[in-house]
Amino acid sequence: MSAAAFQVTRTAPDALQVSGALTFATAAQALTAINAAAAGCREVDLAGVSQSDSAGLACVLAVLAHAAERGHPLALRNVPEGMRVLASVCEVDRLLA
Repeated sequence: MSAAAFQVTRTAPDALQVSGALTFATAAQALTAINAAAAGCREVDLAGVSQSDSAGLACVLAVLAHAAERGHPLALRNVPEGMRVLASVCEVDRLLA
């Protein structure tokens, strides 16, 4: 997997795993892929995210908002520390809870 690659995998009927980079280079494509795969899911595991930046954080927040708008809120698991720190600096960390 290249540094700019990401992958979305259904790990259970109601769970997704996102791995690879969630960065400016991948965020738009990741947003589309995660939203498409998230139908019927209850959680998204980010343990495999190797790299993230503000665009990756925005992608995750947009996925959460989209799911909530559809009436199917998602829980996040294993949010990378760097993403948590960035969310805290941006004062949006409560949205990742």
